[in-house]
Order: sequence, then C-alpha cells, then structure tokens
Amino acid sequence: MGNMGNMQGMMQKMQKMQKEMQKAQEKLNQTEFTGESQSGLVTVKMTGEYEVKEVTVKPEAVDPEEIELLQDLIVMATQDCINKIKKTNDDTMGKFTKGMSLPGL
Repeated sequence: MGNMGNMQGMMQKMQKMQKEMQKAQEKLNQTEFTGESQSGLVTVKMTGEYEVKEVTVKPEAVDPEEIELLQDLIVMATQDCINKIKKTNDDTMGKFTKGMSLPGL
C-alpha cells in the first residue's frame, strides 16, 4: 500500500506543478515585450503570444529612397522582440522541468 501512497503523492505534485505552469504561461502570454533595431530607430511591441501590438518608426529612419533599410530595421526589431519572448519563456518554463527526466517531456 505504501507504493500507492507514493504514486498518489507524486500525482498531486504533478497536478500542482501543472497548475503553476499554466499560471506562468498565462502571465507570459500577457506580458508585453519590446524589441529594437540595432540603431534604435524602430521598435516593436509584442505579447508573449507573439502578437505584434505596435511598431514605432522614428522620423529620422524614413527616407523614401531607402525603404529597404526601413524594412530591414523592422525585421531586426521584430526578431529582437521574438528572441526576448523565447528567452523569457525558456527561463520561466524551464524551472518547472529543471532536473527532471520524465519521458515525453
């Protein structure tokens, strides 16, 4: 019967961890991240769910003859923001599985 108690305790711990993971993921999804181009001329704001909320372009970045440069700056800022979201997601969610070697996770 002792083995069943261990299994039940383990299941309770797993359920608690699953609830904590869901709360952490919800918080991440609601967090707003800001990415910038290297020059800082373009910024992009996104949610943790990778939804673009805002793109800001400083006036000095706009030159009608250099639209490709502006497009590159927007791509850089967006990628910077995505990298920040991924890192925060990995850091936050990784603490739940750190040190565990569960099959399938």
